[in-house]
Amino acid sequence: MTPSRDISRLIEIMAALRTPGTGCPWDLEQNFATIAPYTIEEAYEVADAIARDDRAGLCDELGDLLLQVVFHARMAEEDGSFAFGDVVEAITAKMIRRHPHVFAGADGRTVALVQGEWERIKAAERAAKAGNGKSRGMTDDKPASALDGVPAALPALTRALKLQAKASRVGFDWNDPRAVLAKIREETDEIEAALDGGDKAEIAAEIGDLLFAVVNLARHIDADAEDALRGTNRKFERRFAFIEAALARQGLKPQDCDLDALDALWNAAKAAERAVT
Repeated sequence: MTPSRDISRLIEIMAALRTPGTGCPWDLEQNFATIAPYTIEEAYEVADAIARDDRAGLCDELGDLLLQVVFHARMAEEDGSFAFGDVVEAITAKMIRRHPHVFAGADGRTVALVQGEWERIKAAERAAKAGNGKSRGMTDDKPASALDGVPAALPALTRALKLQAKASRVGFDWNDPRAVLAKIREETDEIEAALDGGDKAEIAAEIGDLLFAVVNLARHIDADAEDALRGTNRKFERRFAFIEAALARQGLKPQDCDLDALDALWNAAKAAERAVT
């Protein structure tokens, strides 16, 4: 079987991998639950390639992510749920439905109007799904919420951001980022009180409250907390590499030094970065 630019070849390859008796033993063992973590991992690797401005890497990672879609679609086809073509049809229908200003001649040529219409259409879709569920005899009578539609599997910082944004649309929000900063100070005081109490579960809960408040502050200045933390992670790696390199020139490793010496090198790394910028 040869490579191809045609999506049908990738679908054929996945079908071959999943064919009992002649396929790949590992692929045949998988199910939706075992593949889901790989799907999430591949999405992160796409984001990483974008952050590194690596176009060749992005092409490769997008292929890996596409494979995940094909894998899930193949397993669904095997149990009679849907096939890859149904996935394509569903997303094309959704894009046409959610862009009436492009495909149906409706007004909405500004970002604000488009976003408002997008949210209105999504809300209508959720209502229709809920109605379809009841028509099929589903017994979950949970009332609709302004927070509906935020996947539970999202990274916690991203999910917090989306929950807060949805709450903000119905008026549950601060008007001033400084009010959020005051909330952050309040949360740090509560962490200190919890530390005095020594209850690890309570301390963890208060740390969660602090993180949620920090995400809220990021949202108020139009920053994505997940991206901000990724940037800080990269900065930490860069500065720690500076420390390791400086110690290596002396024949030392971080574990050979006390915290004061390491902290001095950390400050030197920060100073070196400021000198460059």
